[in-house]
Amino acid sequence: MEIKAIESGKIYEKILRAAKEKRADLYRYELMKPFETKWKCIQVPLKAKVKGGYDVVMASRMLGILAPEQIDEGCKAWIQQLKDEKLWQACTASIKKALERFEASGIQIQVQDYQYTLLLANSESPYVKLSNGYFGDGGIPGYILMILTPNDYTLRRLPAAIAHECNHNVRYQYIKWNNQVTLAEMMVTEGLAEHFAVSLYGKEYLGPWVSKTSQRELETIIKPIIKKGLDKQGLDQITAYLYGDELAALQGYFPVGLPYCAGYACGYAMIQYYLDQTGDSIEKATIRPAQEILKEVEGFWDE
Repeated sequence: MEIKAIESGKIYEKILRAAKEKRADLYRYELMKPFETKWKCIQVPLKAKVKGGYDVVMASRMLGILAPEQIDEGCKAWIQQLKDEKLWQACTASIKKALERFEASGIQIQVQDYQYTLLLANSESPYVKLSNGYFGDGGIPGYILMILTPNDYTLRRLPAAIAHECNHNVRYQYIKWNNQVTLAEMMVTEGLAEHFAVSLYGKEYLGPWVSKTSQRELETIIKPIIKKGLDKQGLDQITAYLYGDELAALQGYFPVGLPYCAGYACGYAMIQYYLDQTGDSIEKATIRPAQEILKEVEGFWDE
């Protein structure tokens, strides 16, 4: 198994020193090129065919990642942190630890080559603010992007966030992605990933996408609304349920009356119910089809 780090600190430093007209291409072809297959899966080209068109730079900006034109002198301290070799060694070790956990459980890792990087977050982005300065993207096997504003808090929580994304990486080696995915299926996926992260690093590292929700809020507001939307299909229909009204509105979707990452918090509670009811391990549960899990959690909605 090979785990390759694309050490972004060195590339960001090069972008910072480059002439402004060269920055976008450095970002595209040095930092994002290793992830070209991943971007193609979600129909994002490295470079638009027409000037100002949709490409990886525009997509980064929309996702809350600092675009090349936003890299300035104020980023120097962050860039220095991303040049720390010990940080990259720790991140690689986190991925290795997560994947080995599956292998130790008898689950074959089908993808043997992994690439990951750490990307600077735009601290002014609502996505970044709501997630306390860090989040990840690991839904396409073999590729992991971690987005963060480097500081003591986010760096300390990075290993658990990486484990969450590794769980997605393994799940989608067994489960075929469908663009018409239901809300219920996405809640299973996110609940599994966060439980896996907690199983490795402890509940103190529970992500803000779950920890910001109180039990009272979950039971009185979130569950009743989500229960009615479980069969909703497609990202346009499920975004507000999964991420909450505020983030859905930023993407032009209609609100449904839910707070930040309500679907994540509800999915986490739902998977806890599943694990308690069945005694299944989080590793074995990770590769089970959503329908198998959903059949076992019907009682969760009546609690």
